[in-house]
Amino acid sequence: MEEEATTAAVATGVVEATAAAVAISKNNSSPGTAVPGLFTYHLSMANPSDCPFCQKLADPNGWPSTDIVWNFPHSVAVLGPWQYYTGYCLLIAREHATELSQLGEHRSAYLGEMAALAEAIEVCFTPHKLNYELLGNLVPHLHWHIFPRSQSDPERLRPVWMDLAKADVDPAEKRRLEKGTVPRSETAKKLREWLKLRMK
Repeated sequence: MEEEATTAAVATGVVEATAAAVAISKNNSSPGTAVPGLFTYHLSMANPSDCPFCQKLADPNGWPSTDIVWNFPHSVAVLGPWQYYTGYCLLIAREHATELSQLGEHRSAYLGEMAALAEAIEVCFTPHKLNYELLGNLVPHLHWHIFPRSQSDPERLRPVWMDLAKADVDPAEKRRLEKGTVPRSETAKKLREWLKLRMK
């Protein structure tokens, strides 16, 4: 029960940030645009105070503490909601930027933190492959999605987003993709313990 509540809290945090982004986009839509309001929406995200991820980073309770995998100097690693992909994490940049090119002198450090988190996932859960996604179409604040892919996943050759799109309309599929083979608390703990040794 506690596990399900935590999953719901994390999913809610990511979904809330995305929903806020979509709402801003829709409210700023203009007729005739291929993607309604996208340009205006991205302009509004230039101000960190309007950015849902900046708001979560500024709030000590922005994410459940049990799901914060690691506080890096330039980013925060958070256990993601879709634990069918055991060890799936998001790595959110502390600095508000919409593109890697905007990080300047911090870019290498941010990418190094992403590589350290990826290594932790590899060592702890030995996936067949890792998928790295840096999109920002809905929440234009730099954040990596690191998806471990399993050899046993029948969809391992396709992007995860195809299955995640099904979860938007199918509650049973949503539950399946949120539930992993390892309890969330144990997944986060394993990653933390490995990073603690690695980051000494």
